[in-house]
Amino acid sequence: MRFERLVVPAPGRTDFTNNVWLVGDDAEVVVVDAAHDGDAIADAVGDRRVVATLVTHGHWDHVGAAPRLRARTHAPVLLHAADRTLWHESLVDAPDGELTDGLRLAVAGGEVEVRHTPGHTPGSCVVVAWPEGGGGDGEEQRGAARPLAVMTGDTLFHGGPGATRWPYSSFEGIVASIRERLLVLPPETPVHTGHGEDTTIGAEAADVAAWLARGW
Repeated sequence: MRFERLVVPAPGRTDFTNNVWLVGDDAEVVVVDAAHDGDAIADAVGDRRVVATLVTHGHWDHVGAAPRLRARTHAPVLLHAADRTLWHESLVDAPDGELTDGLRLAVAGGEVEVRHTPGHTPGSCVVVAWPEGGGGDGEEQRGAARPLAVMTGDTLFHGGPGATRWPYSSFEGIVASIRERLLVLPPETPVHTGHGEDTTIGAEAADVAAWLARGW
């Protein structure tokens, strides 16, 4: 299983980009987020089968390409139910199904696991990738499995939590989500973010006290 980053600029802008992640191999992928340009994402997928597009949350910059990407790939687009209202601020069409906590999808000989991480938005989720025979249900805490990476959307970045400036957001909630659902992963786990550069679980865990002092 490999992780391919496609950096997609917002239409008409050079100062705002999103990371779209293709998780899989030469035969099939899961797409994480549907940002801005469905044709660019579909072109990056090529002739591989798309198992599903997993939208980490409902903000415009993560959902805007979903209809075009669905039309090109014929794959379902999944979003957590708590972010349906945010989705419909940008789009008329509905997602094809729901992301639920603990949902697992097989891809490229391994699997991806969805974890609900509210805070940035009520329905924010992260996607943990596991090798064949690995993963989830707390096994990582017992050393029985090692995740390959986690795609965090706007929940966790290099430098701390995502923004919580909206009425539906919660700084306390996002910190709890990160502590309970992400920092339990091994410290060497790569973190592939929704914007900007990668980090690791260990690098971000070292700065929790600074996050709490700073707030957001």
